[in-house]
Amino acid sequence: MMAGSSAHRLMARLAIWAAVAITATVLIALGLAYQRQNVSPQSIVQAPAATNPLELSVFDEPREVPEIRFQDEEGHDLTLADFRGRMVLLDIWATWCVPCRKEMPALDRLQAKVGGNEFLVIPLSIDRDGVAAVKRFYRELGLEKLGIYVDPSGKGSRALAIPGVPTTLLIDRQGREVARKMGAAEWDAPEMVALIERTMHGQSAGNRNHDR
Repeated sequence: MMAGSSAHRLMARLAIWAAVAITATVLIALGLAYQRQNVSPQSIVQAPAATNPLELSVFDEPREVPEIRFQDEEGHDLTLADFRGRMVLLDIWATWCVPCRKEMPALDRLQAKVGGNEFLVIPLSIDRDGVAAVKRFYRELGLEKLGIYVDPSGKGSRALAIPGVPTTLLIDRQGREVARKMGAAEWDAPEMVALIERTMHGQSAGNRNHDR
């Protein structure tokens, strides 16, 4: 009888332990799923595709920009200071980003239309594969006028507080941010070209004169 009672108690304990183990496994799985859905706010995400060409934030006063570091196609180390003296449209993007794919041809046309000694589009890729990934992307879309700039580490986008790609900064000749847009845009649309040319020729993006 005692042996039978001990066996029953052992079986009961094993059943309890099994139930506890199953419950713990379920809770761990739910926790991992929650973590996957609630990623770090510093993560780079894909911005919405639907946008209005002029739906951008134009600042009343230019803002200082962190001195981020990146590389060109040949592997030369660059900073934004290297482009001081001309307007820059800095576009943070990635080859896996669908809205980026939508807007890159427009940026290519904008560079062809306005680019030169006074203005430059800098499409800064955050792809981990760097230049190789960008070259494949350019060939696929037939992009010819844009240069290749890469920041595989993503440090520059974090320093600029970029919440998602594409995000684009309009930077004046002094290296200050005058406008920002999150999401794709028709960058070669007449309104955008007018905004860029107005800023380039000594007026603020909001069409008000400012001290230079």
